[in-house]
Amino acid sequence: MTAAATAAPTRQARQARAAVAALFLTNGAVFFNVVPRYPQIKADLDISNAVLGTAIAGYSIGALVAGLLAGAAIRRFRSARVAAFGIVTTTIATLAIPVAPNWIAFGAVLLVVGALDAIVDVAQNAHGLRVQRRYGRSILNSLHGVWSIGAVLGGLMGSAAAGLDLPLAVHLGISAATWSLVALVAYRFLLPGPDDAERPVETRDPATPDRPPADPPARPRGWRTWGRPTLRMLAALSTLAAFGALVEDSGASWGAIFLTSLHASAAVAGLAVVVFQAAMTIGRLAGDRIVDRFGQRTVARTGAALAAVGMGTALAVPSVGTALAGFALAGLGFATLVPATMHAADELPGIPHGAGLTIVSWLLRVGLLLSPPLVGFIADLTSLRVGLLTVVVAGIATFGLARVFPNRTA
Repeated sequence: MTAAATAAPTRQARQARAAVAALFLTNGAVFFNVVPRYPQIKADLDISNAVLGTAIAGYSIGALVAGLLAGAAIRRFRSARVAAFGIVTTTIATLAIPVAPNWIAFGAVLLVVGALDAIVDVAQNAHGLRVQRRYGRSILNSLHGVWSIGAVLGGLMGSAAAGLDLPLAVHLGISAATWSLVALVAYRFLLPGPDDAERPVETRDPATPDRPPADPPARPRGWRTWGRPTLRMLAALSTLAAFGALVEDSGASWGAIFLTSLHASAAVAGLAVVVFQAAMTIGRLAGDRIVDRFGQRTVARTGAALAAVGMGTALAVPSVGTALAGFALAGLGFATLVPATMHAADELPGIPHGAGLTIVSWLLRVGLLLSPPLVGFIADLTSLRVGLLTVVVAGIATFGLARVFPNRTA
């Protein structure tokens, strides 16, 4: 146990935690302000569902294209600047949505928004992990829980604006001004200095700005020099992150459709994503203390088993009640998995600072892009019940792969 783990966090560390939590909240709120306005955008552009879906895919494509640039941006400008000013830039980009003249332009705007969001996402997680090292205990799960709260808040703002028939330009202008102000105020309280300042001296990246080269000389930078154990760990963590993305997408993309197939009303069907996100938020807010108490490996395995059993029961004995319970248990069980993969990737030795986090975050987005067509393809061949078995498979596979996590407790 380190001295940081036994000492109470300093005032600066507490302020930095509140500031980075504000960035997570803002990051979740910005894009989810747009989502409830999709029906109006579709009507304004006079496009079909298929064309709308194609345009929305621009967001994921932009995230994949730009995601691998995040590590370089963080090393060049530091995570605090990239996260805070990246959010401001993202809000400005959303202002182009109301003036997009056609679906191609709309898709191009979402591509830019997705690219910026991918870079901001890595930067805010990198800074959150830096604050976590100051605390000497897990706090990343709660930060992801705050992101979920921000997503809900943004969705409520968008829904309210749509209900009040507020012009899209006015609505997104209010959103941009509000969340840019939050990000700029938060920036003042983020941790100063190099991003590896809290790491042990022997593990710091010699290429970090404002730090002289270490002795011995800096290690080679090519990925081929990272070693097979490191590459195997990155592959395992990336696979786990992709499983987490698949399960998260199951509630968002397929929950309402699955309940509709069980003859639920539209209002009840919409509860699938609500119970999933609510359970995930609760799991993330409570996850840090649970991880510190039982260790990340135990928590990941228990959660994976919970999700597999819950969703498996819902698919074996389908009803509205079992389906809602299944999605809730899936959200609760996988609540800490993505933060755990990011933490483990950021702590891998022998690679440049931010590289592991960037790679895992990028492949997480690959999972988010591929999981909807995968489930949809299986559902078209068989049924959605069979397609959602991918959640059960992800739970079983996660239970086995979770051995890569350390089981140290605070």
